[in-house]
Amino acid sequence: MSKENILTAPFVKEMIEATQNMYQKGWDERNGGNITYLLNEEDVEKYLDLTEVKRVIPTIFDASKLANRYFLVTGSGKYFKNVHLAPEENIGLIRVQENGKNLDLLWGLENGAVPTSELPSHFMSHIARLSVDKEHKIVMHCHATHLLAMTFTHTPCEKELTRTLWQMCTECLVVFPEGVSLLPWLIPGTNEIGEATATAMKNTRLVLWAYHGVYGSGRDMDEVFGLIETAEKAAEVYTYVQAQGGVKQTITDENLWALAEAFGVTPRENYLEKI
Repeated sequence: MSKENILTAPFVKEMIEATQNMYQKGWDERNGGNITYLLNEEDVEKYLDLTEVKRVIPTIFDASKLANRYFLVTGSGKYFKNVHLAPEENIGLIRVQENGKNLDLLWGLENGAVPTSELPSHFMSHIARLSVDKEHKIVMHCHATHLLAMTFTHTPCEKELTRTLWQMCTECLVVFPEGVSLLPWLIPGTNEIGEATATAMKNTRLVLWAYHGVYGSGRDMDEVFGLIETAEKAAEVYTYVQAQGGVKQTITDENLWALAEAFGVTPRENYLEKI
């Protein structure tokens, strides 16, 4: 049976659209940023012969907990602005081998390209999120400008940072009621930062890397893009507020409790004053 053209696959179209939108927002300069998209075998087999392996790529992380799982990934050193122009060169579809130490390249990453150098961090975050949400699919990393800036100027406290973001835009508590996590500066692409991010991902879908960027996760591309976009908008408002002389009035904890009740969400425990 002939296969459909993979460039028509919804998951490839979503990846192309997301990378283009992220680049246009200024979140992913040069080759900054990466996305991994967990796929079901039945999603992939309509487009590819799963027995045809283009290349075997070794990985420095033991991904045996993700054995035989399929991922659409962005490539190492690839520019998001080029993904829509040449998808086959800038993204690829991989399968984790049974041993967890090698990847089968099934499509894309042409001309010897390899998956993002932050693949270990992504894999660890996928494992962590799957342990708390079986519907999890996406891990997205970018350098959202205003969130990045806040890690230089805001008190380095997860609770206080979360409260500030909740207070900047009414939607924030509804979109990320569990808050955001904050990591100290660590070397990207290492198992150390991957492990720290994965630990945080068990509690929040948003993790800020101080002086670097943000990691987001969720069940689909729109959820994760919207999650980062909402937090970034709040950080932008915070930037304007500080430039205008600082907060003089804001959304109160009483307001936030009423908002949580109205939208059926549960704020992170002990982050709001009891009313």
